[in-house]
Amino acid sequence: MKKRKQPQKPLFIVLLSIHGLVRGHDLELGRDADTGGQVKYVVELARALGERPDVERTILLTRRVMDDQVSPDYAEVEEPLSGKASIVRIECGEQKYLRKELLWDCLDSFSDNVFDFLKSQDRMPDVIHSHYADAGYVGSRLAHQLGVPLVHTGHSLGRSKLLRLLATGSTHAEVEATYSMSRRIEAEETTLAAAERVITSTRQEIEQQYGLYDFYQPERMRVVPPGTDLVSFYPPRENEWRSDIAMELRRFLKRPNKPMVLALSRPDPKKNIVTLIDAYGESPELQEAANLVIVAGNRDDIQDMEDGAREVLSDILIAVDRHDLYGKVAYPKHHKAEEVATLYRLAAASRGVFVNPALTEPFGLTLLEAAACGLPLVATEEGGPVDIIGNCQNGHLIDPLDKEGMAETLLKTIMERASWRRFAKNGVQGVGRHYTWQAHVDKYLGMLRPLVEKTEILPRMCPILRRGISRRQALFAELDLSLIGDGDSLAKLVQTLRDLRKTVLFGITTGRRLDDALATLRKHRIPQPDVLISGQGTEIHYAPNLTQDTVWERHINHQWDPRAVRELLKEIPGLAMQPKKYQSAFKISYYIDTALTGGQEIRQLLQRGEQAVNVCVSFGQFLDVLPVRASKGLALRWCAEHLAFPLENTLVAGVTEADADMLRGNTQGTVVDTRHISELSDLANTDNIYFANAHHAGGILEAMDFYGFPAGENSVA
Repeated sequence: MKKRKQPQKPLFIVLLSIHGLVRGHDLELGRDADTGGQVKYVVELARALGERPDVERTILLTRRVMDDQVSPDYAEVEEPLSGKASIVRIECGEQKYLRKELLWDCLDSFSDNVFDFLKSQDRMPDVIHSHYADAGYVGSRLAHQLGVPLVHTGHSLGRSKLLRLLATGSTHAEVEATYSMSRRIEAEETTLAAAERVITSTRQEIEQQYGLYDFYQPERMRVVPPGTDLVSFYPPRENEWRSDIAMELRRFLKRPNKPMVLALSRPDPKKNIVTLIDAYGESPELQEAANLVIVAGNRDDIQDMEDGAREVLSDILIAVDRHDLYGKVAYPKHHKAEEVATLYRLAAASRGVFVNPALTEPFGLTLLEAAACGLPLVATEEGGPVDIIGNCQNGHLIDPLDKEGMAETLLKTIMERASWRRFAKNGVQGVGRHYTWQAHVDKYLGMLRPLVEKTEILPRMCPILRRGISRRQALFAELDLSLIGDGDSLAKLVQTLRDLRKTVLFGITTGRRLDDALATLRKHRIPQPDVLISGQGTEIHYAPNLTQDTVWERHINHQWDPRAVRELLKEIPGLAMQPKKYQSAFKISYYIDTALTGGQEIRQLLQRGEQAVNVCVSFGQFLDVLPVRASKGLALRWCAEHLAFPLENTLVAGVTEADADMLRGNTQGTVVDTRHISELSDLANTDNIYFANAHHAGGILEAMDFYGFPAGENSVA
């Protein structure tokens, strides 16, 4: 006789979300930086859990706020969300409403008050789920006190935010004064050490963001993607073409009934919109088969927009003009928030495709929205789209820098009708299966149940925090001939860098443009670095989302007059301007015949013309003129100051004259390719520069052995 399976005990779940203004109705989303997506998520999660038969009770704990400046709702001790779910507000030391960065000194009081509240309940919760670093700190204490499993969702991470803030010009001192970042990061480390499970939206979040932490335990992390609003996003109906936004698109298009290739994003360089336009413009077949619709935010006058958005939108218009795409491309100036869903449905009704060509996409909510509307996807192979298309089987992944491949994939998706119908159907069903609130809660509870019942116990890691050492060492390498050139040694170096990820910051320098550099990294399977210095030191981007250091851009603009430089050099023998694609706002590039003219002569000529610039020759045939404040070495030192790694702990590998100022000074320099040794002959007798016998990545590995890199406890702290 079969043993009857025991019914599962309904779960008692406590959610912790401390900061912001939390209530169950009329959410004040956007009121301030603390009252946003996280507040909405935890309230909806609590409400959804309260509707489940396998959940006994859900309590969302937040701080009680008694402040005339906010609604009295936030002073109510208890607010029911449903029969089995409620918000309970706990005293937190300070009664006034404070931004989250000022709450740290109140959290121990909050923790003690929550402990007393939980001890007063009929029974202990089965699990505590903390949200953000402040709740993680409290949840860690409670989990240890009560012996209750802790689950954590970070929502955003301090180490990633620190890099973004430094990229926009903030100093470490300013970041600390405003955001108490050291306390936040310490709280995140404490939480990661205590949490039985960490919930993320994508695998990329696990690998590229949590991977920066000392208490990184990927075996304890689970991907549980958020839900999508299926009330607003659904397949097309008959009246879509009568909408205002449809009429707006028709203004641009000669043949508006053709299938639509739809791209929708903010005007950000990382969204890679111009590459999409180039891919479309270079494919007569795709132009014949489909219209291209670019929805890149709202604008009145491009000249009034912020620099980054203005540049992207200007480049969009230039690209359309360059390929003469008038009548084939729509780029409306305005759209309402509620018209986004209509745009997806218009594209689906036309048997078109939604494309996300971003250089990297952390999650990809627009992909879910498009899929819910029955629109097949073509999306970047970097980040969240890998998970979404993998789960839904509703489109294709592309290399965002391969224009020909992008055009071919878009054309294939549109022309293969049977596949199109399958993708459209799979998208609607896949979002319903994987990305609704019901699907989210199913997966969430499926993750909690074995944790509570102790049927899935993972070995606990006991890492030791390396205070003063972690990420205080760095390795920077020139891309061409330094990193690449020998596949076997490169594979060994890449694995070494993966093993050192927690202690060594990895940077790449190159004369290439950003997109060209990224394509080269992808081709050679080199992981995205923590810092990418491109354009001979004129651009700096930081992981994980290629955040551009805009302050560096403003810094190097000092005394820069590119028009005067080009005028002075236009008749020089032995110089020929490189194609436009190799030029940039802060780099003027030439081919140089060193038999006719030399770099030193060019420097002297520009100095006589009162142009304070940097001139560098590389690989014996390329000459670049840069702003006087820009070079690989100066960019490296800027990063060292802003990311707080000492030059003495930095191994630098280079091969040409353009790398010379990066190799000199207090760094641990190494030359790893001797074919252009004449360009670096001045360094032969310089201290702290090692000339490796091996070439390429093998030379870097040899230099690591020579210098004893990375250093242990004796490194500069």
